[in-house]
Amino acid sequence: MKKYTMIFLALGLAAAPLGQAAWENGKKRLKPLTDDTKAKVLAALPAKATAKPKKPRRILVFYRCETFVHGSIVAGNFAMQELGRKTGAFTADLADEYSVFNKANLEKYDAILFNNTTSLALENDDQRNAILGFVGQGKGVAGIHAASDNFYRWKTGARMIGGQFNGHPWGGGGTWSFKLDDPKHILNQAFKGRGFWHKDEIYQYKPETYVGGDKLRVLVSLDLNTEQTMKPLNRNEGLKKQYTEGGRTVPVSWIRTFEGGRVFYTNLGHNASTYWSPAVLQHYLDGLQYALGDLRADATPSSKITREEVLAPPAP
Repeated sequence: MKKYTMIFLALGLAAAPLGQAAWENGKKRLKPLTDDTKAKVLAALPAKATAKPKKPRRILVFYRCETFVHGSIVAGNFAMQELGRKTGAFTADLADEYSVFNKANLEKYDAILFNNTTSLALENDDQRNAILGFVGQGKGVAGIHAASDNFYRWKTGARMIGGQFNGHPWGGGGTWSFKLDDPKHILNQAFKGRGFWHKDEIYQYKPETYVGGDKLRVLVSLDLNTEQTMKPLNRNEGLKKQYTEGGRTVPVSWIRTFEGGRVFYTNLGHNASTYWSPAVLQHYLDGLQYALGDLRADATPSSKITREEVLAPPAP
């Protein structure tokens, strides 16, 4: 018997896995939504589904964290359930136990949504294979914000999402400029053909794990042409050089096909206030309906098409 197990037993405690204990402790930091917050989310929801579901759809919303726990998870869970309920696009079930990733359980679902999960470490190959089998049936995967901060011990999972967290020079307290890489794309209809400003935390991605425009249809990126959005880079000469001389971009939302299924990811969603942005909620809905297979969208990789990007307007 391991030393730590003996300590737990001596204290009269259940010998729970250390990862489980850490998550249970982290989950205590998730505060219930106030009535005011719920009202803001409900008022911002789209009125109806963009596409009529081909059949009743069900999404598994997974929100477990092994490292940083975003306080906005609760707002995201509420928004996803109410988004599906109001529009009729889907039903959303919430889960935070790895045991949900088994073939029998996943048969009930049409898409898996990773809501601000961090450092997910699936327990065994059966769970990993259940997700890959799910996608291989032509089903969908979606990710909000920290969904790209996962699968550090599962390269295929990281590749499925399309990018992996490498810091966030653009913090959640700042308001940043965004460009539409693909302004006419159906999943960008929420932004009405215009770049925009939004207050949120934005990731950059590890160059060695970001699969790039050869695999992804990039929809939205940071607009680095504005002084305000370049400011975090100006404080770090090395980082600034990577972007100004290296030609790096900061993709924010994308879609892709993967192993027979569909993937939608957006980095928007660190701040709770994002979940009462009408434009972002519409973007979520359209991305989820794509992942579900109800909204047809062109996923041809960005490198294989010609586009005219639309930059953000002047700072508000």
